[in-house]
Amino acid sequence: MDQLKNKVAIITGGNGVLGGAIAKGLALQKVKVAILGRTEKTVLDSVKEIKENGGEAIALIADVLNQKELEIAKTKVLDTWGSIDILVNAAGGNRKGATIAPDENFFDLSLEDFDKVNDLNFKGTVLPSFVFGKIMANNGRGSIINISSMAAQQAITRVVGYSASKAAVDNFTKWLAVEMALKYGDKIRVNAIAPGFFIGEQNRALLLNTDGTLTQRGQTIVAQTPMKRFGEPEELQGVTNWLAGDNSSFVTGVVIPIDGGFSAFSGV
Repeated sequence: MDQLKNKVAIITGGNGVLGGAIAKGLALQKVKVAILGRTEKTVLDSVKEIKENGGEAIALIADVLNQKELEIAKTKVLDTWGSIDILVNAAGGNRKGATIAPDENFFDLSLEDFDKVNDLNFKGTVLPSFVFGKIMANNGRGSIINISSMAAQQAITRVVGYSASKAAVDNFTKWLAVEMALKYGDKIRVNAIAPGFFIGEQNRALLLNTDGTLTQRGQTIVAQTPMKRFGEPEELQGVTNWLAGDNSSFVTGVVIPIDGGFSAFSGV
């Protein structure tokens, strides 16, 4: 993928499991990668790993919900590499109070946590797009890749706050794709990937027992997945690299499932 060589990418949440895999995948294609996250240690660890594997990376310590910090990060990237070509909005997550436990119901929901999850996943996608996307608009080119979820497309029990916020990401992806194309031309594209079920730190206890066997919820998910397994983080790289590069030059406003067939399967 020489088409990606020397392009500049910002990956919010690039210090996490999925965002980190995406960042490493881009770095392997000679993309200059800026890892943006709140936790300095994990951001620096991600940068170090990319550099040790021959890639080029810098650290951006910033909160996706803090516009001032994002503006400072933007200046650092422009001062270092002179451009922003790719934005991957991988920062996100969930909170216990926005999830309905098996012995709870909707009326036990913490509205405070619901708001925080919505801010992190939805506003945490909108605000970086607003700050970094302005450079793409000025340059007349760029690719924004958002992270959706299977929870956005159909009802998945328990994760009410996360599901609602990711559904908002889906709609925003389509809206911004249209806005950018109509007002800034056909070289700026906005798409999303929708991961199926991957093991991360936030959901590990929900899907795996301490001995590594599947929980009841994990068994249900695997049974509903035709490939009969969870995804590996590296399996997000191919589609993300494709969306980032010019081979997908006529693709905008779409949400692509990477889910082992979960969204296609009726269960019968």
